[in-house]
Amino acid sequence: MEKTYCSDCKRFTAVVSDHSAGDTICLECGLVLEAHSIDETSEWRTFADESNDNDPHRVGEKSNPLLTVGLTTLISTQKGGDSSNSFGRFRNVSTPDPDRSLIEAFKAIGIMSERLGLVSTIKDLANEIYKKMEDVKSSKGRNKDAMVAACLYEACKKEGKSRTIKEIWGVAGGVTRKEIGRAIRHLEDISDGVCVSAGDFLRRFCSHLGMTSRAVKAAQEAVEKTAEFDIRRSPITVVASIIYMITQLSDEIKQIRDVSAATGVAQNTIKNSYKDIYPYASRLVPAWYANEEDLKKLCNP
Repeated sequence: MEKTYCSDCKRFTAVVSDHSAGDTICLECGLVLEAHSIDETSEWRTFADESNDNDPHRVGEKSNPLLTVGLTTLISTQKGGDSSNSFGRFRNVSTPDPDRSLIEAFKAIGIMSERLGLVSTIKDLANEIYKKMEDVKSSKGRNKDAMVAACLYEACKKEGKSRTIKEIWGVAGGVTRKEIGRAIRHLEDISDGVCVSAGDFLRRFCSHLGMTSRAVKAAQEAVEKTAEFDIRRSPITVVASIIYMITQLSDEIKQIRDVSAATGVAQNTIKNSYKDIYPYASRLVPAWYANEEDLKKLCNP
């Protein structure tokens, strides 16, 4: 049975998934750890029973926003075909999968995260750091295993769940502590090029909460404005706090426990971050979304 960290039980507990509602529920205390989640697994061709995990008609791959999405066309020629056909000039060329390197790196990050007992939020952040590092070609010519380990190390630090190089090295395998340390220093040197912004997480979290497109847009603008203020919180924590603030101004108010379940950020962390952000509410929340009277409805920390 799947286990997930429960913020109420303060430990990993068995959970059950309610597929019809999209909820993940702790079997120990009954807390809804994740609500209205979107099924990102492969699609079904037939309307089979949801409990049938071995339906042979399941097709497609799990979607991943960090991977390339596109279609390819293969043009081939037939023997004895008309040589005048313009398609005859094309050759069947084997094209390598552009995402192969990323998939391997994400898999390695997933394995290390599981060995360390890290929550999925940290794993996703490590994936995004690695993807941005690949986009700026900063890992070229470097030890790939060491860079993967460095990304996980950086993700842990950003989320306030720091792990020592020794701990990361213990689950990495095939790479020395010296190589990991060198990769971490390189990652810090080019941090401006691979930094992960708060907005990278926002849409996914809003989707989990079932927020309206109008509320999502307001949250997006508010998150972008946080860069103008000295808010010393991790990107994910900032997003969680802004989402909580925006939902307090919407018709469908979300409880802090719901925001915590959707973002993976502890309730107390969201409360403390909300205290830091609250004084800037009038300048963060778009005027088209809430006026001064609306802002007075916000709970004062």
